[in-house]
Amino acid sequence: MIVTLTPNPSLDRTLEVPSLINGDVIRASSTRIDAGGKGINVSRALRGFGIASEAIFPVGGLEGNQIIRLLEDELVVVRSVSIASSIRMNISIVEPGGLVTKINEPGPCLSDDEEAALITMTKIHGGGARWVVGSGTLPKGMRKDFYSRLMNELSDCGCKVAIDTSGDALNTVIPYGPTIVKPNREELEGFCGQEIVTLGDAIDAAKSLLAAGAKSALVSLGSHGAFYINERQLIYGEVRPSAIRSSVGAGDCLLAGFLSAYEPGQQALAEALAWAGASVSLPGSVMPNRAVVDRSSVVMHNEIDRTKLIKEGSSK
Repeated sequence: MIVTLTPNPSLDRTLEVPSLINGDVIRASSTRIDAGGKGINVSRALRGFGIASEAIFPVGGLEGNQIIRLLEDELVVVRSVSIASSIRMNISIVEPGGLVTKINEPGPCLSDDEEAALITMTKIHGGGARWVVGSGTLPKGMRKDFYSRLMNELSDCGCKVAIDTSGDALNTVIPYGPTIVKPNREELEGFCGQEIVTLGDAIDAAKSLLAAGAKSALVSLGSHGAFYINERQLIYGEVRPSAIRSSVGAGDCLLAGFLSAYEPGQQALAEALAWAGASVSLPGSVMPNRAVVDRSSVVMHNEIDRTKLIKEGSSK
């Protein structure tokens, strides 16, 4: 069982357009609405592969009710906490080739009691889980130590904890020793305070996460693949999808695929990349399943080129 906690869920509306021109009237070629939020996406991806998962998140307003209905349609087990405020709606505008422009609302304000209820429910249902995943941004006004308090509550549960967040929320939780963290390149830059241009830069920044307290890191590099690092190993791979339609949720699929394996390592990273590669070929934030995964699209590297450029437009 893998339990996910999403403190700031969303309805995700995706519009596909032929091109995005500021100030113009643009007619979408397609539109869809999915349940969103990083932890929710992890649960959705796991469910698509028949892996048991429960999704914990706050619910308020009509949007919250709609998220529950969408997840029930996908047969995702929901553990919701009622809150007074409405949850957010995010908009993704996708151009040909998978270029995404995202507009994210800030999310609801949660009371101290509502925050505590989320942590309590996660402790109850995560106690017997293999993994607990704390994932996503925090709603406005939520204390930045939310994930740190979660780690404290889970300390005697025996479960492994994965954290996927950014900014102050990431900085404060690292010293509590999460089993794995999943930053992308931009989030690594925010943590280490330095520009990351090459693969070597990213590896060095990930090592700073380990030095600060994280047990391991799964670092997503977009079209340049991903790597996994802990004190004993460094593994890097790429995926070459046959088509790119939308990158929304690809990082969540990467994490879900990695956690689906029982041991971290090369096989786990290869599976994670295959899931992420499948997700970008699908519309909106549709999660992949076994039928669309192409594991032959994954390339694992025995040697790592630290000079490889991973930041678009850079000439370092």
